[in-house]
Amino acid sequence: MADLLKNIYSKQFFNNFAEILMEVVPAFDRKKFFKLIYADGWDELELKERMRRITLVLNRFFPSDFGQTAIVIRNIIVKITKKQERESSFEYMFLPDYIEVFGLNDYETSVSLMEYVTQFCSCEFAVRPFIIKYGDRMINQMNQWSLHQNYHVRRIASEGSRPRLPWAIALPDLKQNPNPILPLLDNLKSDPSEYVRRSVANCLNDIAKDNPEIVISIAKQWKGYSKETYALIKHGCRTLLKKGNSEVLKYFGLDDNPNIVVTQFRIERPKIAIGESLEFCFTLQNNGKKTQTVRIEYGIYYLRNNGQHSKKVFKISERMLEPNEKIDIKRRQSFKIITTRKFYVGEQNLSIIINGQEREFIKFELINALKASQ
Repeated sequence: MADLLKNIYSKQFFNNFAEILMEVVPAFDRKKFFKLIYADGWDELELKERMRRITLVLNRFFPSDFGQTAIVIRNIIVKITKKQERESSFEYMFLPDYIEVFGLNDYETSVSLMEYVTQFCSCEFAVRPFIIKYGDRMINQMNQWSLHQNYHVRRIASEGSRPRLPWAIALPDLKQNPNPILPLLDNLKSDPSEYVRRSVANCLNDIAKDNPEIVISIAKQWKGYSKETYALIKHGCRTLLKKGNSEVLKYFGLDDNPNIVVTQFRIERPKIAIGESLEFCFTLQNNGKKTQTVRIEYGIYYLRNNGQHSKKVFKISERMLEPNEKIDIKRRQSFKIITTRKFYVGEQNLSIIINGQEREFIKFELINALKASQ
């Protein structure tokens, strides 16, 4: 079983970090540090809760003046990079968190510090409260960051301004009106770093969930710019593609074509238990005389607690299908219990989707594992 991510904060990690703190923090008390870290239910804390615990404990040892603390944080990073020689370090996300918690009222110091820290450990979460509090002032700063020579700093401009960044607080104003961040996305549309371009795509995908017409307009403006930008646009339109948005499908040449037919669609078992996998197969054939681009997906209509069904679309592939070409496709969909989805026993639905159009449906039943074993 894979180790939980939260366990990156091991005793060995804290021993190494304490050695660094002893070098850069005056009167650092190692014994007190460990006592505060492991106090009151450390084992039960999840990843972000552990990060916040470390932030609050560090505040007990850092200077009360945030400007002085900013110098300490810079010195800590210098020491870490000399010892570890790594470009970025996820386990040190509590350093950006410290800026978020204790630097919010010191705009100038925090902005300068975030620009430095994000080159070591991303400040995509930390910057968001600053966007909410300082509005256009912070957005203008992020626009400047989008032109920075360091790709980590350029990325914080797009990633930090995502209206719906996972694990982070939402940005309600940008969900409603993303226009303030469009110039910085335009600056980054042909960024030499794929890491940055994927962040731009993720930001566009966030925008598409609330303002699809804006993303469609951007796609048209950026059309033909470069193959890298084309790939960025496509990744940024993935939610619209899964929703079968006709304008986006047409943009990518994924028109509905009756010559593309689905046959022999079947599932292996009409009843599966929670914890098992649904196995299904079908044949796809191009009966036309022209080569056709096909986007192949399937949809699961999960039964919800209220008796309604909730659809989720999964991509299989996108490919060219030659005239008279036939392909056989087999897939399996896991119903293993996970923290992000709860399964309910009863009738579910499976559909095959070709270029955004649902072609075939099959019903199947999800049952309890205990019932299946009887």
